[in-house]
Amino acid sequence: MVQSTVTPASIDGTSRQGKYKRMTQLPDSPTLPEDLLLLLFQPESGVIAGENTLFYVLAGAVLADLALRESVTTETTRAGSINVAAVSGKEPSDEILFQAWEYVSDKPRSVQTVLPAIGPALRQPLLDRLVERGDIIKENRKVLGLFNSTSLRDSGNGRRADLLEEVRGALVDRVEPTARIAALAALIWGSGTLPQFDPLIPWTSSVIARARELEQGSWGAGAAGEAVARTTTAVIINNAVAAAAAISPPQ
Repeated sequence: MVQSTVTPASIDGTSRQGKYKRMTQLPDSPTLPEDLLLLLFQPESGVIAGENTLFYVLAGAVLADLALRESVTTETTRAGSINVAAVSGKEPSDEILFQAWEYVSDKPRSVQTVLPAIGPALRQPLLDRLVERGDIIKENRKVLGLFNSTSLRDSGNGRRADLLEEVRGALVDRVEPTARIAALAALIWGSGTLPQFDPLIPWTSSVIARARELEQGSWGAGAAGEAVARTTTAVIINNAVAAAAAISPPQ
């Protein structure tokens, strides 16, 4: 399946893709938005599910990752909106996460402002990372012998299958998830793409109910020391889900 190339927007109205590409070494551990994009990739068709809400959920994953690292906090304003603020001294080393952290480092900003500001530039650099890690294979070819096109396929290295099995455990078997898996499951739900994972993750009323619980932050007891980070992450995800649902409501 042919993939279209997306030219990223940016916080200041110019492409930030060049800044992301300044990174000379791939981080050892995949970020949360990388894992989310890998899960949204559909091996059977070679497409990324939920393109119409993708930048909201990828941006939500970036903020959620920062929250789990305790690099950002949230606060409720008098008007009832949620602001996100950078935590001093918790600057992330990852370039993609840093760009979001930097955007809220000068002053707290509404989550609903941050999502569209950072989201449009994320797809391509995250996809490039997945290709570099060997999770997805990108093939260039010519259509009708004239036009260049790009197709994506699963590498078969098993990382997507392993992630999906953990998400399935949280949604179907109600296994208490790690904060990371709970965040992934909630963001997939918020993207409106959960039905596309059927039959591995059956599209049933019990799965829908569990997905909604995860969206609201009902992840289980977990470690006491993670309570603040989990709460902050859940607040961010809930706002990202609401933004995505305004475009494509979960069924």
